[in-house]
Amino acid sequence: MTDTPAPDASFPFPLEPLRGTLIERMGIEITEVAPARAVGRMPVTGNTQPAGLLHGGASAVLAETLASLAATAHAGPGRLAVGMDLNATHHRSMRSGWVTGTAVALHLGSRVAAYEIVLEDESQRRVCTSRLTCMLVDSR
Repeated sequence: MTDTPAPDASFPFPLEPLRGTLIERMGIEITEVAPARAVGRMPVTGNTQPAGLLHGGASAVLAETLASLAATAHAGPGRLAVGMDLNATHHRSMRSGWVTGTAVALHLGSRVAAYEIVLEDESQRRVCTSRLTCMLVDSR
């Protein structure tokens, strides 16, 4: 994860556990994490389908990653968020550059958190709209 900022007050938990995960393999860079909002970006290169377009599954990975990190921040110490439902509507394609995602909380409960995630291209045109619902559970 290049260019990932060092954890500070804006990051409610250390980002080191993200190393060696799908997040790192897809080149996702996390720039902001808070219970109500998370922001990050992902390169299109390396995350395409055979026709050279940004893969819809890659968009879903970015969306779920951002909302899950925000939900984990909301859950608090000793708890984590697990995805229950993810949907994605793809509005336009991308062949190059970076796709940026912003997850914004729709509901922050004690057991469930829900987010809308908007993915945009470098011209701030909407590429994908997703929604993720997470169950908040105790860590084991």
